[in-house]
Amino acid sequence: MTPPQTSGDTDLGEYARPAASRTDTGTLTVALREWLARTLGPEARPSVTDLSVPTEAGMSSDSIMFTAYWNGPEGPVDRRLVGRLAPHDDAMPVFPRYDLALQADVMRAVSAASAVPVPEVLWFEDSADHLGREFLVMERIDGEIPPDVMPYNFGSWVADGTEPQRARLQTSSIQVLADLHAIPEPWSACPRLADGAGPVAAADALRDHLAAQRAYYEWVCADGPRSPLIERALDQLANTLPEIPGPAALCWGDARIGNIVYRDFRAAAVLDWEMAALGPREMDLGWMIFLHRFFEDIAAAADLSGLPGLLRRDDVADEYARLAGHAPASLDWFVTYAALRQAVIMFRIQCRTVAFGQAEAPDDPDDMIMHRASLEKMLADTYWTGIDTGGSRP
Repeated sequence: MTPPQTSGDTDLGEYARPAASRTDTGTLTVALREWLARTLGPEARPSVTDLSVPTEAGMSSDSIMFTAYWNGPEGPVDRRLVGRLAPHDDAMPVFPRYDLALQADVMRAVSAASAVPVPEVLWFEDSADHLGREFLVMERIDGEIPPDVMPYNFGSWVADGTEPQRARLQTSSIQVLADLHAIPEPWSACPRLADGAGPVAAADALRDHLAAQRAYYEWVCADGPRSPLIERALDQLANTLPEIPGPAALCWGDARIGNIVYRDFRAAAVLDWEMAALGPREMDLGWMIFLHRFFEDIAAAADLSGLPGLLRRDDVADEYARLAGHAPASLDWFVTYAALRQAVIMFRIQCRTVAFGQAEAPDDPDDMIMHRASLEKMLADTYWTGIDTGGSRP
């Protein structure tokens, strides 16, 4: 997730996140070792070392990193692992529900049915008896992740790379989407995404997804302010809903380069599947394009050069068409939809910063949306004026 609007000289890194584990690392180490002994059996004699809680963890759930050792059937096992824990209820979670079991199912399905590099999911634990909440454990993949704080286009290993290296990163990232969307009959590969309903049409999935976004917004503002801009965007997008032919694809949901581990500017692991859904493949493309534009607009506001040549709208569309054999349709609608989805998330995040005493509520609730101006321009069909979109598309 990305940071909310800040004021004055507040650092972009100082914003509300889910509460980190309420238990110290020593207690967590013991709890994990005891859980592993129950899971693997006492003869495994597991141990846990080097446990840490990353300060740069995402905004929607907690992560822990650790190394585990145990005696396996074929000899000693040494694994570097990551645990994802559902947030505490009193942390004002970003989303109303955290279905870690579904995330585990999706990751396993994607790994089995595609070439998308997904970390191996070793276990899902649905009991809160061990760490105080449910969690999943997956392998840890080494590499570099484009940072959110400060944004990668402000200056990072991505910005320091050469143009050919960034081109490789872009192609590799789009290839991830092409490979993911090529999974045949995703409602069968991961039945829980379709609630057991069988084949799903892209158009039906999109209508359902937009309805879910409206329901999510109503949950966000149930006990707080409402956003006229978000409500206008919801209505406008519902009234201009594109009719996308064909079956739904399995969509990553949070398809952005900040959720990919890279090695040598190539995708080595695709992370954060909590927003996975069935829908038109353009949902992922619009999200990838917009999340980069989100950072580019921040860079422009800070008088920084950014990375305007990376993930340009038409470049992404053209390269996806080449790699996937599918020409994206109604892409501007889907980029606007991504901006709306991000607006609801940002609205929730900023409500959290107010609740946690890290910000004051603005007089105009729409000011809690960091990219307010961008969304307004998209709704007015003026956003892309003056922006180099690349590619060969009009």
